[in-house]
Amino acid sequence: MKFSCEKALLSAAVAAASRAVAAKSSIPAMEGILIEAGDRLRLTGYNLETGIQATVPAEITEKGSLVLSARLFGEIVRKMPDDVVVFSSSGYTVNIQCGLSRFNILATDPEEFPELPSVDQQNALVLPQATMRSMIAQTLFAVSDNEARPVHTGSLFDVDEGGLTVVSVDGYRLALRREPIEKRESDACFSFVVPGSALSEVEKICSGEGDVVITQGARHVMFRAGDMVLVARRLEGEFLPYKNAIPRNNTIQVEVDTKALLSSIDRVSLIISEKLKSPLRCVFGDGMVSITTKTSIGDAADQCPITGDGQGLEIGFNNKYLMDALKNAPADRLRLEFTSGVAPCVILPAQGEENFIYMVLPVRLKAN
Repeated sequence: MKFSCEKALLSAAVAAASRAVAAKSSIPAMEGILIEAGDRLRLTGYNLETGIQATVPAEITEKGSLVLSARLFGEIVRKMPDDVVVFSSSGYTVNIQCGLSRFNILATDPEEFPELPSVDQQNALVLPQATMRSMIAQTLFAVSDNEARPVHTGSLFDVDEGGLTVVSVDGYRLALRREPIEKRESDACFSFVVPGSALSEVEKICSGEGDVVITQGARHVMFRAGDMVLVARRLEGEFLPYKNAIPRNNTIQVEVDTKALLSSIDRVSLIISEKLKSPLRCVFGDGMVSITTKTSIGDAADQCPITGDGQGLEIGFNNKYLMDALKNAPADRLRLEFTSGVAPCVILPAQGEENFIYMVLPVRLKAN
């Protein structure tokens, strides 16, 4: 095998494929990157759950395939001078040259590398990469890390006539983002769950200006963005029926400036830590919300103007959960809806289309 490639392009491709490489495995090839020089140069990392394949422009003079240690190959290419990398192999000995630098390292038999699953297309949709990136970023924070309910360690992709809805839920909060779909293969309604770990990688590969093609297969789902392909195993199980879980006939509704409320909570949270946990006590009055908390090192209070009358509602929140929702909400003004101090808080855009909904469950407050 022999090829030459620009160092910057090769380094970016190695870094992308490496993100799907198993950190520790009993099979040495699993800790490596499969390098295939055929009509094009392809680099693949696969940990049996998620696979990332990057295609790189290269001048290929001899075809072939090998597996190299992802960590070592990545470090070598990253630290090479900015020039053309020349890669050649004889048997399992690989020679890598760039400028005045030269390395000879050992490779592994590509036959030992597990084959990336082929995704038999059942359904497909196309979205702009920027849209996919923002939908993931604005919902991923609410994905569960509790392995007792594996299906909730991923996000639900729900496709219907209205478009694509991405939903994440962890038992304490829910995040929902909705966008219309301009390009669809068919009018079928379908849904699937993608692991959160894979979605954080999808967010990274959707870094360009073009489209991302999402293909749903029987057991896997594939995201193709530019020269990058990510294949992930779908999560099976019964996802929370989110449409019924979000209360919408809420009697108390107030509007608030997102940054102002976030700043108030941030200040009050200064005396809360991992060791000193304490809920925020929020009292929604007429035109103002008062936020207080108390820990063993002291107490803090702040106020934030609101539009509307909160009817004196007193409700408690985990500061991190409420801040996560406010930080990720893609709107400058929000509408907060409540029914009581023990019912969920629903967060929506104050104006325009409801393209996102966040729900945060309250924390029970002790009597003053």
